[in-house]
Amino acid sequence: MSKDKHFIGQPIFGQLLNFVDKGNVRRLAKSQQADRYIKKLDGLTHFITMLYAVIGGFDSLREVVISLLSNATKLSHLSINYSAKRSTLADANKRRASSFFGSIYKMLYKQYACVLSDSHLSKSDMKRLYIMDSTTITLFKEILKGVGRNSKNGKKKGGIKAHTLIKASENTPCLIRYTGAAIHDHILLKEINLAQGSIIVFDKGYVDYAAYEQFTNQGVWYVTKFKSNALYNSVEEIDIPETADNGILIDEIISLRYGKGKELVHTARRIAYWDEQKKKVLVFLTNNTDFEAEMIIEIYRRRWQIELLFKQLKQNFPLKYFLGDNVNAIEIQIWTAMIANLLLMLVRSKVKRQWAFSNMTSLLRGQLMSYINLYSFLNDPEKTWREKNESYKRDMQLSIFPT
Repeated sequence: MSKDKHFIGQPIFGQLLNFVDKGNVRRLAKSQQADRYIKKLDGLTHFITMLYAVIGGFDSLREVVISLLSNATKLSHLSINYSAKRSTLADANKRRASSFFGSIYKMLYKQYACVLSDSHLSKSDMKRLYIMDSTTITLFKEILKGVGRNSKNGKKKGGIKAHTLIKASENTPCLIRYTGAAIHDHILLKEINLAQGSIIVFDKGYVDYAAYEQFTNQGVWYVTKFKSNALYNSVEEIDIPETADNGILIDEIISLRYGKGKELVHTARRIAYWDEQKKKVLVFLTNNTDFEAEMIIEIYRRRWQIELLFKQLKQNFPLKYFLGDNVNAIEIQIWTAMIANLLLMLVRSKVKRQWAFSNMTSLLRGQLMSYINLYSFLNDPEKTWREKNESYKRDMQLSIFPT
C-alpha cells in the first residue's frame, strides 16, 4: 500500500469532511438544541452518518449501519466514535429537526459561495442574476399530497416539492423551501428579498401579478414567460431597432389587471420572439424597459441552468428510496443531498483535470473509505499504473532472460 503514489493517511470521506468545520456544527447543534434528550447519536455524528449514506448511495438504514461497522477501524478518521444502530438512526431521522441540516447547508453555502463563483460570465448583469424553479420528488407513500388526478384505484402517490433559488454565477442553491407537491409555485415569490438592481428569472408557473408589482417597487427586475391566456391591454409599442435580431416580432408596454375586483394594474413589457430552432413563437414578460430585447431573451435562456442542477442532483444522489417514512426524515435526506452536491462541486473546482460531475461522483462513491489522496488521484489517476509499468520495463531491460 505504501508504494501507491496516491496513498494518504486519511480516507476520501474524511478528506471531504475537511470542508466542514465540526466545531461550528457542534455550536449549531447547541444553539438549536438539536442534541436535547440525546444520549449517544449527537448532531455531528448524525450529520456525518447521513452524509456517508447519501454519497455512498445506500437504499436502506441496514446497508448504512453494516457498511459503517465494516469500516469500524477507520471511523476515528471521521471524528465519530459511535456507530449507530438501525433503530437509533431511524429515531434520530424522525426526531431531530431537519432545520438543523438546513443550517449546516446555509453555513457551508455562506463559506464557499465565493469559491464556486463562475468568473466566466461575460456580462456584469449576469452576475446579479438569480434563477428560481421547483422540482417535485415522488414519494411511494402518501405522506404529502401529490399532484395530478387520482389513479383508477383512487390512490395517488405523495410528493414533496423543493422550491429553489440559485445565483447564476454560483450554480448552487442559496434558498430552499420544502412543501407538498400540490402547493402552487408562486408562494415562494413572497419570500424573495433581493437587493435593488437584482434580476430574477422564472417560468410561467410563477404567475402572481401582485408579486411582480412588488418587485417593480423594490427595483428588482424579473423575466418570465407570458401565459397565452393572460388578459392585457397594449399601452405603447416600442420601436425595434434595425440592428435587432430578425426573430423579434413585437416589443411593447402592456397593462395587466389583478386583484379580486381587477382594480389593480401592473405595467410590464411584452416581447414576442420567433425561435428558429423550436419553430414557434416565444413570448416573454418583464418589468425592465432598459435592456435590449435580445438581453431579455438571453436572460430567460439562462433559466435552463437550474434545470441542469436538478438533473445533476437527481442523477447522482437518487431520491427514490428514503431512509425514513416521515416528512422530517425525507427533508433531512434532501438537505444532505444538497450538502453532498456542494462538497463535490468544491472538490471539482479544486482539481485541474476536467471531470464530468457524474463520473467523479461514481468514482469517489466506490472508494469513500480508501486511503487515497483525493486531489492527487483526480488530477492524475493513471500515475501509479504508469510508474508501475515503467518500473517493470526497466527491470526487464536489466534482466538477462526477460520474460
